[in-house]
Amino acid sequence: MSRAPQFANYERLDSKKLEPKEQEDTEIAVIKFADMSERMQQHAVDCCQHAFQQKRVLDDIAQIIKTEFDMMYEPTWHCIVGRGLGSYVTHQSKCFIFFYWGEVGVLLWRTES
Repeated sequence: MSRAPQFANYERLDSKKLEPKEQEDTEIAVIKFADMSERMQQHAVDCCQHAFQQKRVLDDIAQIIKTEFDMMYEPTWHCIVGRGLGSYVTHQSKCFIFFYWGEVGVLLWRTES
């Protein structure tokens, strides 16, 4: 017996903008979809800013963000960073965000371990 997919009621944001807490960067995060607390959204933006300051390779940036969220909020988080992203993922409730950091998309979500 197959089950019909269930879709989360995403908070569709018309380009909600979050500035990183530290203003060293000129980039502003533009959050497109979020199903997580404001505190976690801000943490994702701050992690992204830190990762871009440390690294330039997108794989390394994704690893920094994923590792931070695994440590802070328990595993298992997944992170994709890149341009021209298309995705379709299943995530835990209140554990999903998709935003742009400049021209780069950041997709972060948690699954059950």
